[in-house]
Amino acid sequence: MTTKDSSRKQVIIPMSKVNVDNILALANKYVANINRALKNVKSSVTVDFIHPGSKTSLIKVILKDHKNPLFHGGH
Repeated sequence: MTTKDSSRKQVIIPMSKVNVDNILALANKYVANINRALKNVKSSVTVDFIHPGSKTSLIKVILKDHKNPLFHGGH
């Protein structure tokens, strides 16, 4: 798992194509569950959206920080 530079926050998760397809099929459910967990730990960061990366064996989780306007999701 890796993250990008300070202006574009994204978590890149390598996985098999089958898992990517399964995650993307239920992406809004995963976003809601991750955001609930982040809210429970009082994080100002939330998941903005999940989408496939440029390679079919990874997904990108785009993050948004509501307290820091310079930190916002991008792709």
